[in-house]
Amino acid sequence: MTSAEELLPATAKGRATRDRIVDAAADLMLAHGVQGATNPEIRAAAKVSGSQLSLYFPDKESLVRAVLARRGDQVIDLLHTTAHGDLDSIAALRSWAAFYTERPNSWEGGCRFGSLAGDVLKSDLNLTADVTDGFDRWHAVFESGLTTMRERGDLRADAQPATLATILLAAFQGGMLLAQAQHSIDPLATALEGAIDFVASFGPRD
Repeated sequence: MTSAEELLPATAKGRATRDRIVDAAADLMLAHGVQGATNPEIRAAAKVSGSQLSLYFPDKESLVRAVLARRGDQVIDLLHTTAHGDLDSIAALRSWAAFYTERPNSWEGGCRFGSLAGDVLKSDLNLTADVTDGFDRWHAVFESGLTTMRERGDLRADAQPATLATILLAAFQGGMLLAQAQHSIDPLATALEGAIDFVASFGPRD
């Protein structure tokens, strides 16, 4: 059990208050960075008192940990939503990619988990394991789908699901960063198309 889970309130009202704090903090951290999101701003955005904030999150580290967990959950939910299920086919991977590449401004703000993770890793917060866990969960969704494809015969036996999952994840993160830098969706589209085409190249030989 993580620290964030241990602090979950027992009542629905308490959980709603905690969720409101996490959502407010997540938005402010996306806009201003981890260090730039101050407690007064978070209290105002979440409409809570200082004592309520301290009750659920006694320090900055516990709050950032909860935001990382929330962003990680959102990533997993979005993966399945954009793929209309599991990412266990080339069509599903292309559907996931299209969710971003067919929206010209989807690069704005970057990857919400990746941007937060990079900010956290530059800070003095002891949350490296939480960042790693978030990326591992993301990687596991890709790897699981690719493993299913190999077992089903859609990918050859020499395909390595873990390696291909890393390529997909790296293509998304790197492509999103380049898209932000160039203010264009093109780098992300190119990176994802190349990564998915590479996965498809492991399809059965005629």
